[in-house]
Amino acid sequence: MAITIKNSTIEFLKKLSKNNDREWFNKNKNLYLAAHENVVSFVEVLLSEMRKHDLIETRTAKDSLFRIYRDIRFSKDKSPYKTYWAGHFKRATKKLRGGYYFQIGPGETMAAGGFFNPDPKDLLRIRKDIDLNSGDWEKMLNDKKIANAFGQLRGEKVATSPKGFSKDNPSIELLKHKQFYFSKRFTDKEVLANDFLKQINQTFRNLRPYFDYMSEVLTTDANGVSLI
Repeated sequence: MAITIKNSTIEFLKKLSKNNDREWFNKNKNLYLAAHENVVSFVEVLLSEMRKHDLIETRTAKDSLFRIYRDIRFSKDKSPYKTYWAGHFKRATKKLRGGYYFQIGPGETMAAGGFFNPDPKDLLRIRKDIDLNSGDWEKMLNDKKIANAFGQLRGEKVATSPKGFSKDNPSIELLKHKQFYFSKRFTDKEVLANDFLKQINQTFRNLRPYFDYMSEVLTTDANGVSLI
């Protein structure tokens, strides 16, 4: 039988969202531990499946998972716990760029991947490639695997044209991006289904045309000469 996200795992998170305090959490630590074990087991198998189609640096499910405890030091919301499980997988070697992110929770489940916070050097290289190769970007973003699974490219944008690029550039809306990622949401019914592992693995796999293109861009200069 395929590994699944258990209904009890989702129910724990629903209860936590209604009782988000340390007293309730400590009294129900057994529910947390059972849910955590389920998620770790699920992510471990997902990681194994992803290694069949990508080179992943992340070693284990526990390495990939973020803590459920929130950092409330600079937040107006003082709720001590997240109401979802989240984690990420890092692609291996300097040649394979980009990363995967997953989140599992009632009404909050998603799979995402791309470049969430590219450093200034990478951001400029991406923008220059958009400017020089807009046709390649259009073709890549319209790839059926990407378009059908995720729809449009997501990410925060700057309010005006980036420095060094004209506001009249035909690709200005794409150039305004300072984040470049795709995401897909899943319903609770989909999360609890027997084939959810297959679905989220395939969703991540659908990012490969994007990652392959971006890896080429970020490891070469504008003339195609390798930088690594």
